[in-house]
Amino acid sequence: MSAQEIIRSIEAEQLKSDLPIIYVGDTVKVGVKIKEGQKYRIQPYEGVVIAMRNGGINETITVRRVFQGIGVERVFLLHSPRIDNIKVLRRGKVRRAKLYYLRKRVGKATRIKQRFDRSL
Repeated sequence: MSAQEIIRSIEAEQLKSDLPIIYVGDTVKVGVKIKEGQKYRIQPYEGVVIAMRNGGINETITVRRVFQGIGVERVFLLHSPRIDNIKVLRRGKVRRAKLYYLRKRVGKATRIKQRFDRSL
């Protein structure tokens, strides 16, 4: 076995199989495990997926939400053990692969039309 085959086999064990199909523009709720003392709790983070990167074990999504009038973006590694679950709340109708233009918009201008031809 070559080194690349060994790396691929180790990565294949770490991949999650229960992830939903996520597209850019979707509104998702990500359950993040947070350690407090010795206990873990799951904190939901809800927002719009504005970017997706890479594939396989390195696949990430960038989720944006507005909290107390300030835009907050978080990058989540999809196959990370810190991600408990991901739920797609609504599908968005967008024409771009990256929605960075939403950073410059405020209020109702950040709305994304809902897409009904893809199931949740």
